[in-house]
Amino acid sequence: MCGIIGYTGTQMGEELSEVLMNGLSSLEYRGYDSAGMAIANATVSVYKSEGELSELEQTLPTTLEGIAGIGHTRWSTHGPPSDTNAHPHTSCNGRVAVVHNGIVENYQELRDALEADGHEFESDTDTEVIPHLIEAALERGDKPETAFRRAISRLEGSYAVAAVVSGDEAVYATRHQSPLVLGIGDDSYFLASDVPAFLEYTDNVVYLEDGQFVSITPSGVEITNGQGSLVDMPVETVEWDIEDAGKSGYDHYMLKEINEQPHALRECLRGRPRELDASIEIDELEGLERPERVHFVACGTSYHAALYGARLFREQGIQTNTFLASEYDVDAIPVDEETLVVGVTQSGETADTLGALRAANRIGAETLSVTNVVGCSAARETDYVMYIRAGPEIGVAATKTFASQQVALAMLSRALTGACSSAFIKALRALPDQVQSILDTSQAATVADEYVDADAYFFIGRGYNAPVALEGALKMKEITYKHAEGFPAGELKHGPLALVTERTPVFSMLTGDSNAEKMLGNVREVESRGAPIVAVTDVPAQVATHADHVLEIPNTHRLFAPILANIQLQLVSYWVANQLGRSIDKPRNLAKSVTVE
Repeated sequence: MCGIIGYTGTQMGEELSEVLMNGLSSLEYRGYDSAGMAIANATVSVYKSEGELSELEQTLPTTLEGIAGIGHTRWSTHGPPSDTNAHPHTSCNGRVAVVHNGIVENYQELRDALEADGHEFESDTDTEVIPHLIEAALERGDKPETAFRRAISRLEGSYAVAAVVSGDEAVYATRHQSPLVLGIGDDSYFLASDVPAFLEYTDNVVYLEDGQFVSITPSGVEITNGQGSLVDMPVETVEWDIEDAGKSGYDHYMLKEINEQPHALRECLRGRPRELDASIEIDELEGLERPERVHFVACGTSYHAALYGARLFREQGIQTNTFLASEYDVDAIPVDEETLVVGVTQSGETADTLGALRAANRIGAETLSVTNVVGCSAARETDYVMYIRAGPEIGVAATKTFASQQVALAMLSRALTGACSSAFIKALRALPDQVQSILDTSQAATVADEYVDADAYFFIGRGYNAPVALEGALKMKEITYKHAEGFPAGELKHGPLALVTERTPVFSMLTGDSNAEKMLGNVREVESRGAPIVAVTDVPAQVATHADHVLEIPNTHRLFAPILANIQLQLVSYWVANQLGRSIDKPRNLAKSVTVE
């Protein structure tokens, strides 16, 4: 969740701080409540502030001199947002500065021991123990790199850590169950939580693995393992450029990414559907056979995509369940070597999903990650990986990645079962153009105008549409801050109907499948109680007499109507939030990638 940037190289002084500020700006999408940076030279200069990056920028002096620097955007876990709790944190003598993403689980024990030795703490954070541990090792005579390693060896929990020491030209860093990427430029070197932090400077990256240590200096990079031996890691080239991560003239990243969905789906489909023999071929899954049973594990939007995917597998006769990843490794869920555990995670760094996959690995189950980020932790730690290829998604509220996850899971269900057809392939290939037609003609903004002042929003659907109802409600909650609920339509009469009034519009996913007649019955239930009805449908003639508004979707294969319906719901949520003046790309209290449990 927090964002880390580290840099050393040919850029010095004001230019160094500019590199750090640019990196922090590119990491804003991860969510933060404070920010800071440290510049190392003969001394370590620290600047930090609660609030937006503009607040930090105002604290910077006109002239800055330094040879290495680190920066951080903080999302609070230990201690409330404040100038004092903002990173970087320093040692007693100010010689060491540290930024950290994750949670130090044994920080209280370490803090008690350090305080007993005379160390004084200023913040409420768990991170502050790290610079004090490094300082203690330096005072015993260790060199900076050894002191850094010694401090890290005492930590328990998850972390990505970067540190600078006065009089030293290096940035030292390591990771354990928290993302950290190395960027290699021309005589310049970067460390970051995510690639966008340095993408304007280089597209050559190394995805560091747990337990690896890295030091970057103006003259080069050194990667070592826990024992100090050099490690040769492959340098990969990121396939998207900085323009892909920009707004491209849109007011918000979210609206840009909604409109990028036709392209994202084409990329997801590229090379996979085969029309000649009506099959799906996913090259990276070669060797993976039809499983006896499937467990999907995921969180948030990815969980809703997994619910959709599980239905696809069950329809093919495979026993399939979907679990919230945060509950998977704490519940008594039967899993064995005949189970395929599929982690659905946009970033590939979601802590709960990684925890569930690791639990499955320990048992000996086959594991597969469905993710968007090449080289992410999930991709490296599972037996197989399927990339959704959606490209960078900056807005906190997932849009194009959800649609791409749905399409990827639809293809996965056919690739592993062989149950494909020409009609399925044809409908798959038509999806990008159909999404574009919705984007070109949607009346979602008009619907948003009508119901922007609603007390609450309900979303209902049956079958394959039920997960989309849940996702529609989540989007509305995330970016409008208004109450919204989504549930299978049949549950209306089991409690939620008591909340329905003339000020609670009900968004009904009603498509031309076997559930259409039952859905009409549910629509009549809320209609008779005065609730406004917004029908998202491919059979407008059937619902016109019952709906106050109709958001139409093109006719498609029954399995893909939910993918199209979701586009309309994304647009409604966006336009409601826009009218309310919400922080659409960075909703309060939320982070793009949840890397702590």
